[in-house]
Amino acid sequence: MSAEETVELSGHIIDSGVFSALLDDIHEYGADFTITRFEVGHHSGDPSWAQVRVSTETADDLQRLLMRLQTHGANLVDIGEPQIVAADADGVFPDGFYSTTNLETQLRLGGRWVSVERPEMDCGLVVEDGVTGPTVRTVPMADIRAGMRVVCSAQGVRVTLPQPSESDRGFGFMDSQVSSEKPQALLVRQVADEMRATRAAGQKVLWVGGPAVVHTGAAPAMVALVDGGYVDVLFAGNALATHDIEAALYGTSLGVDLVAGRGVQHGHEHHIRAINQIRRAGSIRAAVDTGVLTGGVMHALVRGGHDFVLVGSVRDDGPLPDVFTDVLEGQRAMRARLDGIGFCLMVATTLHSVATGNLLPASVPLVCVDINPATVTKLADRGSVQARGIVTDVGLFLHQLAAELTDYRVGP
Repeated sequence: MSAEETVELSGHIIDSGVFSALLDDIHEYGADFTITRFEVGHHSGDPSWAQVRVSTETADDLQRLLMRLQTHGANLVDIGEPQIVAADADGVFPDGFYSTTNLETQLRLGGRWVSVERPEMDCGLVVEDGVTGPTVRTVPMADIRAGMRVVCSAQGVRVTLPQPSESDRGFGFMDSQVSSEKPQALLVRQVADEMRATRAAGQKVLWVGGPAVVHTGAAPAMVALVDGGYVDVLFAGNALATHDIEAALYGTSLGVDLVAGRGVQHGHEHHIRAINQIRRAGSIRAAVDTGVLTGGVMHALVRGGHDFVLVGSVRDDGPLPDVFTDVLEGQRAMRARLDGIGFCLMVATTLHSVATGNLLPASVPLVCVDINPATVTKLADRGSVQARGIVTDVGLFLHQLAAELTDYRVGP
């Protein structure tokens, strides 16, 4: 082993499993380590602190390892200053670029720390000249342009891992990432409290939704939440909007009568006929303005002046004219709506939940509600360490949440 550095990390690194995960990664990279200092907190609320010297066969291997260890909040003891290299082609990072985490990140430039604007995982760090000094922002690979100054080292980069705490806002209701055996009413109430606190703090609530919102008959509950001011931005695909509009126009979702709970004659055509009507109108907003669309979640969002971003997939029918069919443009549209987001609620969608989790900084708390616990597991596995899950039927959950936050009631 010819290259080595010492890293340090602190916080609840034992009970959270962070320290063992760090050692696992060192082994996985074929590196060696020596624990040079370790101080364990004496009480449950006390942080622990450790220094670990890691060594690899080459300097390039060491840089890759150091970047990986920063996903656990491990920073260099001798932080240094970053190596910055100009990109030589559009859409291509320089070799050895720093691959970002979604953790709070700072860069040391000219002897002072500069905070990275809106941290996002799997991007690069670009240094630019600002009015009062250098600025640093995350840039996805597709948006890199030749000449951009890109950070290409772990040196000079510092990350901060969120630490569990008893906050004034009281969010932290589950000990595990996925909850299937917790009191439903309590979980709903705590999510509602967080949403109230987010709104009181002047921040926005972001929703990520799948078509089960409509299939389960919960669209009226979500409409009540939109009207009550608890849905500031919605990220979804073609399906949620299509079936919501189908329900508003025909009273069905995928051809199933939402009142009677059974298929209707020619119901299989309803979704494509609904799409056709919106395409004829020109957009969802135009359909609302001209009276074609008079109810449902999308109608409520338009009438309330709320943002929504619909990003499609290869399996989409139509799609609706508002749907982004270029995924890179869809990503850019989603990023553009993230300013001011203080809380994110994901309901019944795996792909859009993972996509949104990849865009959000770890400082934004997010809750995922799904009947399938694997959805939340996938979120955590892909780096959204702040994700917490509630395993339940999304229809029941939304009815209860709307009743908690608004005057909505199920039935007549």
